[in-house]
Amino acid sequence: MTENKSRDLPKLLIVEDDEGLQAQLKWAYDDFEVTIVGDRASAIAALRAEEPPVVTLDLGLPPDPDGTSEGFAVLEEIMAIKPDTKVIVATGHGARESALTAIERGAYDFYQKPVDIEQLGLIVRRAYALHQIEDENRALQSRAGEENTVLGGLITSAPEMVRVARTIERVANTKVSVMLLGASGTGKELLAKGLHEASDRRIGAFVAINCAAIPENLLESELFGHEKGAFTGAVKTTEGKIEQANGGTLFLDEVGDIPLPLQVKLLRFLQERTIERIGGRKHIDVDTRIVCATHQDLEAMIADGRFREDLFYRLAEIVVKIPSLAERPGDATLLAKAFLKRFAKEMNPGVKGFAADALAAIDGWPWPGNVRELENRVKRAVIMADGKLVGAEDLDLEGEEDEDALPLNLKSAREESDRKMIRHALARSEGNISNTAKLLGISRPTLYDLLKQYDLHA
Repeated sequence: MTENKSRDLPKLLIVEDDEGLQAQLKWAYDDFEVTIVGDRASAIAALRAEEPPVVTLDLGLPPDPDGTSEGFAVLEEIMAIKPDTKVIVATGHGARESALTAIERGAYDFYQKPVDIEQLGLIVRRAYALHQIEDENRALQSRAGEENTVLGGLITSAPEMVRVARTIERVANTKVSVMLLGASGTGKELLAKGLHEASDRRIGAFVAINCAAIPENLLESELFGHEKGAFTGAVKTTEGKIEQANGGTLFLDEVGDIPLPLQVKLLRFLQERTIERIGGRKHIDVDTRIVCATHQDLEAMIADGRFREDLFYRLAEIVVKIPSLAERPGDATLLAKAFLKRFAKEMNPGVKGFAADALAAIDGWPWPGNVRELENRVKRAVIMADGKLVGAEDLDLEGEEDEDALPLNLKSAREESDRKMIRHALARSEGNISNTAKLLGISRPTLYDLLKQYDLHA
């Protein structure tokens, strides 16, 4: 029974070489499962074996009992192996400089010798409580990230974007061609890839081509391929993108930039499902699904004679309009946190999150470049940040927001403002109702009423 009870007790590692003090400390913590060691090697071994949330560490350890070098070495190893550990360091009377240095190197708190057992007990219990809260927050953030991921990796909490994802999922296993309409940087290629991965073509290739990035005289060869000797420089037979995507999906980004003569050839492929390489004489059967995207007004281009109407209707059997990032309240914060986590891991592991002014700036910026602009700014900020938190200055945002069009009336303006504020607060607090209510300065029952009134979900 005693053994089972000890397993349920929180773990505490005491690193102390004074045997008299060891005994005194051991009996002071009957509500902890205590492990006591007296040197660096034993401390690191116990850390690895027991994974204690809290450690009390005497900086004066052998072979340097009168100095601090060995104690700091232990602290450095603990922070490297298990950085979430709350380390409380012991210093000699008046050794405030050592205590501050320890805090700078990752220690949670310090206490002075001679030890006041009661005071130290309060510090230990406070450290353990904080560790528990941080553990729960990490778990909540992890779950929030999963709940806010749709269509194979698209991060969103905005109903507008969730509807887009659900539409794409519904048409994924059909044979219809899909056109994605949206401003530059809204994630059209990510959605196209999500469509491919949600379809029964997922085992085939996903091939993407930006029609605006390839010169007109090369685009036909890129799409349809060419035979050896078809033109100067054609030293070998080459498959085009349509053929490479056989059995899979071809994503044509900026389809509005395809020149008219090539539009005719693309239309023929969509009608007959065969292609002919440049310089070739045989028809090749190809089973490729076309998904296309553009930020241009194709209907205006049709009226001007710059885009074929019959091709448009072949490509646009299902049209999906993608909202801008400014039309997805709360998503900028969610995406920024995801980008920061990724870039910090790759480029600057010391960065752990955003400062409050940075989150406010992200919320307030209209993001004319959409998700691509956000990603680039966060990447730059992570590289440039000096401390653990990215600030508004690192993001280089002026914090100005374009004025919205005048709402229908005062009531609709209030409702729109309430919706945006609630969704921003939900995103900032990862869906935690209590924290959201605190951010908004309202009670939990009031927040629940507003969520119900506006049909919002945490």
